[in-house]
Amino acid sequence: MIEMTNVKKAFGPKVVLDGVDLKVGKGQSLVIIGGSGSGKSVTLKCVLGILKATSGSIKVDGKETSKMDSQEHHKMMNRFGMLFQGAALFDSLPVWENVAFGLIHAKKMNRKDAHDIALEKLSRVGLAPQVGDLHPAELSGGMQKRVGLARAIATTPEVIFFDEPTTGLDPIMADVINDLIVDSVKDLGATALTITHDMASARKIADHVAMIYEGKIIWHGSVHALDNSGNPFVDQFIHGRADGPITKNAAFKAA
Repeated sequence: MIEMTNVKKAFGPKVVLDGVDLKVGKGQSLVIIGGSGSGKSVTLKCVLGILKATSGSIKVDGKETSKMDSQEHHKMMNRFGMLFQGAALFDSLPVWENVAFGLIHAKKMNRKDAHDIALEKLSRVGLAPQVGDLHPAELSGGMQKRVGLARAIATTPEVIFFDEPTTGLDPIMADVINDLIVDSVKDLGATALTITHDMASARKIADHVAMIYEGKIIWHGSVHALDNSGNPFVDQFIHGRADGPITKNAAFKAA
């Protein structure tokens, strides 16, 4: 469903992506792990078209995104759902309208039908119908994440992106969100691409894991192979060790 080949992205002299090669099969869940500043978010933004890659190829369902005109790109984006890091809800809109935003504005659905679907999606993520009439400021962080997930699945997307879905949540609520993600992706039969540094989340929601380091994918394999990757960078990262090649390399560069 998604194929990146030798994708590079630079901001002036600063190279963030330095030849990313990545494939996500239809119906698969891929999690990209890596430290802060490693290029995770930029990778996601390049696939979405928020950022234009400096060079390389990005294909979605076999079509080169860089060659799409605005109409084709808009049509492609209608196949995507997105759960943003901070939920990114519209403060001025009630919860139900946040969930129904894509239905109303992208799919041009009438408000009554969109409202009904929004309440059904809220129910899917464990929120009562009356939550739909509240505003985001009246919700806890965990509830906001649930609303964000309900919005991500409301349009029945073929591809869902999850940007640090458990950031800022306590371990129990993080696991609740992980379970909801797994169930939602499975129910839709969607392709999922997640970026995170939360290893508990990665282990639960991934079919495959890729690690990005200094703008390159340095390991890609089944989640079950993660603990036996044979890659010292991966090993240090997944176990959160202070000692290892990542910190040694950082210290060498600083010197």
